[in-house]
Amino acid sequence: MKEIELFHLTHCPYCVNAGRAIEELKREDPAYAEIRIRWIEESEEPELADSRDYYYVPTIYCGGEKLYEARPTHGYETIKKHVRAALDMALGR
Repeated sequence: MKEIELFHLTHCPYCVNAGRAIEELKREDPAYAEIRIRWIEESEEPELADSRDYYYVPTIYCGGEKLYEARPTHGYETIKKHVRAALDMALGR
């Protein structure tokens, strides 16, 4: 099982939706709860954030590969779909 790195900003509404989606998905499938998710607040770890190629948050990496970068047009369902895909990849599904 791979670790997820999730770059975010604390007060970002898209990041809040990503967190909400993760909690909902964990309730739907307990296997997701076993995945280690490293939440990286980009303003607190700017050097790490600058070492990755992204502009918008939330951005999800797994095994060094960027799996998802939110866009300002993404609503909750779109974010949840991408979060689920990232969690599935971490589980090797």
